[in-house]
Amino acid sequence: MNIQKQSSFQGETTRTSGSLYLVGTPIGNLEDITFRAVRILKECDIIAAEDTRQTRKLLTHFEITPEHLFSYHEHNKLASGPELIRYIIEGKNLALVSDAGLPAISDPGSDLVKLAIAEGIPVIPIPGANAALSALIVSGLSTERFTFAGFLPRERKDIQSVLTTLQYGQGTLLFYESPHRIIKTLGFLLETLGNRRIVLARELTKRYEEIVRGSIDECLLWLDEHSPIGEYVVVVEGASKEEEQAQRDAWWQDLSLEEHVTHYEKEGDSRKDAMKRTATDRGVSKRDIYNALL
Repeated sequence: MNIQKQSSFQGETTRTSGSLYLVGTPIGNLEDITFRAVRILKECDIIAAEDTRQTRKLLTHFEITPEHLFSYHEHNKLASGPELIRYIIEGKNLALVSDAGLPAISDPGSDLVKLAIAEGIPVIPIPGANAALSALIVSGLSTERFTFAGFLPRERKDIQSVLTTLQYGQGTLLFYESPHRIIKTLGFLLETLGNRRIVLARELTKRYEEIVRGSIDECLLWLDEHSPIGEYVVVVEGASKEEEQAQRDAWWQDLSLEEHVTHYEKEGDSRKDAMKRTATDRGVSKRDIYNALL
């Protein structure tokens, strides 16, 4: 067992290295930043940002002047990541921010977190705004269970593969999508999931915040009349209990009779009981199963 314990309480350890702070920033309205986030950004020696130009606007607004502002994004993470970790090991505290919202959600911040954990560096969350959860709570769809799927892949077969795995879950689905792909993505959702209720949310917390609710068909018609602008959060109704149960009942559809029986044997059933359960699943007699396997 390889357990790694972390505590952020000061004085518990004699560490000489710094810490990695994951700082949530506003997704639009600057008033959504927390007092703690501003303090941490002021106190940290280094700030690493996805887009330094965007982050400078935020820092200037709150009169924050870090010792160093580094660029850290998808295209330079392999080189920048180890360098940033080296600074932390040398005793610098580093704050990681994304362009908007929580870092390490659908961005390379997660890779920096893994590097820090591997070096035993404390990783400390500084909570803040998040577009996906903000869209979920205003959607009117179930918030009891949900799955965040981020951006879908670009290739059709990969998109279908992802959506197929999500097709029968009752939890609400959350996706991010760009304006130039949103119509195509809704088409894939319609094709794979059916005409479910969805919510399109964009420009959340900003002046032109827009939330559109309806079926996928209705939202496609809306987008035909209103050109997509800005990045979207797509909130999708989960499968019904009936759909989920139908999937459970048909899990064996792609199995041969022998594979079906073997499945139950692996669960601990005798050959006889496994054949009986297979017969029940398929709605045939146990004798039919026995004769077929012979």
